[in-house]
Amino acid sequence: MNGSEAAAVENTAFLGERALGLAAADSRGLLTMWDGAAPDILGYRADELIGRPVTELIELKRDLAAVAAELRDCPGGGSLRYAFTVRHRDGHRAEIMARVWPIAAEGGRNWLAIFTAGSELRRWDTDRATVDGLFSQAPIGLAVFDPHLCFIRINDALQKIHGIPREEALGRRITALFPGPEAEQMEERIRQVLETGEPVTKEHRAPTPTLQGWNRDWSITSFRLCDPAGKVLGVASAVVEVTERNRARDRLVLLNDASERIGTTLDVTRTAAELTEVAVPRLADFIAVDLLEGIALGEESVPGPVGGDAVLRRAAIRSVHEDAPEASYAPGALITFHAATPQAQAMATGEAVLLPTLEGTADWLTHDLRRAGKMTEAGVHSVMVVPLCARDVTLGVAHFYRWRRPDPFEADDLAAAGEVVARAAVCVDNARRFTHERHAALTLQQSLLHVTQAELSAVTTAHRYVPAGGPAGVGGDWFDIIPLSGARVGLIVGDVPGRGVHAVAEAGRLRTAVRALAQQDPAPDELLAQLDGIVSQSAAPEQTLGSPTAGIGGSCLYAVYDPVSRHCTLASAGHFPPVQVRPDGAGQFLDVSCGPPLGLGGMPFATTEVELPEGSVLALYTNGLLSGESGRGDIDAALRRLRRTLARPDGRLDSICDAVLDALVPHRTPADDAVLLLARTHALGPDRVATWDLPLDPAVVSQARALTTSQLTAWNMEDLAFTTELIVSELVTNAIRYGRAPIQLRLIRTTTLICEVADGSSTSPHMRQASDTDESGRGLFMIAQMADRWGTRYSPSGKTVWAEWSGL
Repeated sequence: MNGSEAAAVENTAFLGERALGLAAADSRGLLTMWDGAAPDILGYRADELIGRPVTELIELKRDLAAVAAELRDCPGGGSLRYAFTVRHRDGHRAEIMARVWPIAAEGGRNWLAIFTAGSELRRWDTDRATVDGLFSQAPIGLAVFDPHLCFIRINDALQKIHGIPREEALGRRITALFPGPEAEQMEERIRQVLETGEPVTKEHRAPTPTLQGWNRDWSITSFRLCDPAGKVLGVASAVVEVTERNRARDRLVLLNDASERIGTTLDVTRTAAELTEVAVPRLADFIAVDLLEGIALGEESVPGPVGGDAVLRRAAIRSVHEDAPEASYAPGALITFHAATPQAQAMATGEAVLLPTLEGTADWLTHDLRRAGKMTEAGVHSVMVVPLCARDVTLGVAHFYRWRRPDPFEADDLAAAGEVVARAAVCVDNARRFTHERHAALTLQQSLLHVTQAELSAVTTAHRYVPAGGPAGVGGDWFDIIPLSGARVGLIVGDVPGRGVHAVAEAGRLRTAVRALAQQDPAPDELLAQLDGIVSQSAAPEQTLGSPTAGIGGSCLYAVYDPVSRHCTLASAGHFPPVQVRPDGAGQFLDVSCGPPLGLGGMPFATTEVELPEGSVLALYTNGLLSGESGRGDIDAALRRLRRTLARPDGRLDSICDAVLDALVPHRTPADDAVLLLARTHALGPDRVATWDLPLDPAVVSQARALTTSQLTAWNMEDLAFTTELIVSELVTNAIRYGRAPIQLRLIRTTTLICEVADGSSTSPHMRQASDTDESGRGLFMIAQMADRWGTRYSPSGKTVWAEWSGL
């Protein structure tokens, strides 16, 4: 093979690694070469064909003379491509594809042909055409890099993605086309693929506008290319846009995050703040949430759209930067929007407003120069406004701004914002309803728990009521301080199951019932028994509306303290025992016999009687004080802290109350209502009490009047002598006439004067309207007219009729 023939063979790279046959003929058409894969392709040996005419082997599809003429005209180094039909040695016809070169020689031109089976070449052509079609028609971006990481092939789709003409990109590296750290990272990944052979898929976001728009997401998969022999040819990359897929995913993530993070509390302002936390920075650079005035306080909003004259209060703001366009309106500020603003339009129509750009659409800013200046200074270029609507009621408006992110808001952003705001609006409305009910329950509770701080001779009191701070609402804890006859005082605390207005109303009913029962002066166990019956009857289905268990299971502790005897009688219905702190600071829990909770019935209540030294502090409380702010506190540890904190006998009761709250509910947000009632005991000594035993003799009435006058003179209360003598005369006369021995007269001097006459009979006196001809029946009527109050109390030994007046 001469040099020209070798050059021709070298120019057959287009055939790749396929089996090649070599054939040559002289100017006469006689075969002079039969080599390479030619014997394998057609089955002839070289010695069978050398020197024989080509026409014996090849049936030309065109005239041989025409082929010869084409070869003569072919320039030096050129070649022609032909398809030949040939006869295989076994007799069948076969097609070969050949490239023929004319080669200069003595006496004319020789021919050199390099050929392969036609099926192989067609398959090669088909493969190449397929690859060309793939690159030209594929909707995804395709690129091929050589081992030096330079572009050697780019399809039209990729050219549209990066916007650089193919002529500028080919032969250059990524970092030369796109300087920057992202391009360097991308090139490094391609280098790793080239070196390791491991395919890599990585997503990339274009933060600048492309031919497809702003912020497009691309998934780039790179893999190494090798020939059949394993030689590394380069790296291929496929670029697929995944913007819509990622936006759908991000939208789902955003909505899921909103469902988890918005509405975690029933606080209106906190719910608005949670909306801003979800939206920034994923959706906007800045967001402001404005609610109609009164929404945060639980007030109702007018159904339907809101007019442009509405007054709003800023509930929450959040920004990626301190210098926000609306930051001058801090939370709590009152805000109004001109009717031309998108905020007013959104509230008036109930529809969201999208302003992708402010160019040509910002005329409304002329109505608010302050806001316009801030927006211009910050560089705001895109705005969207979404009204907060729930249950056909407009609650406010949320407005979103972008100035740091260069891409404008799009329809997808508005759709995502609408869904997030809709979720927040429902949560805000729930919080508003809860706030409204909580305020109503608190108002009712405070009115029901109002205790007139009248001066009491028996005790000095202080109390604290802390409503529950949790989402369940205000509970049914209650207490009362009830003045009783004989200078005694009744102290009571209770807890009704449940939360909300119903529990508060039930607590009010029980408190009213206790006050009414206490006026009959029953023993504490008897009062609880009657209260238990009231609860059982009121919980009957025919007596309730919607809650057949109202009041059942409630607890109550009732204590009656007598400053004359210094005895305290207590009865409990499933309640925690009180704490007694002695004057020396020693504290203890009183061992009170505990009966069943109210409404369960079946078991009697028992009384416990203790003697309290003067100056002792008695502490009554509810379980909310012990369960703490989490609702899961250690009760035993809380009881110990309570006893330690109360051990301040010389301190002011108000200070002791505050100290107890600081120790047990420092943030004043207990999980359940907490009540603390403190009472420091006083004693009425012999200098303030006078007692006489009287015989069952009508003649003793005058003696009783004389004893009374003498005692009033000793107390410097002579101005009450006439009234007192009359009352004593009537009470002693009634005891002698209708009662039994023994009879006892007692005067007690407190801020008022108390007269008591006791006898051994349990007959109850009744006041009646006497007629003009009646000779009796006017005594109790006169006592009722002259005394501030009067009544009868019973004891195991009889009854006591008493009257109390101040003489004013």
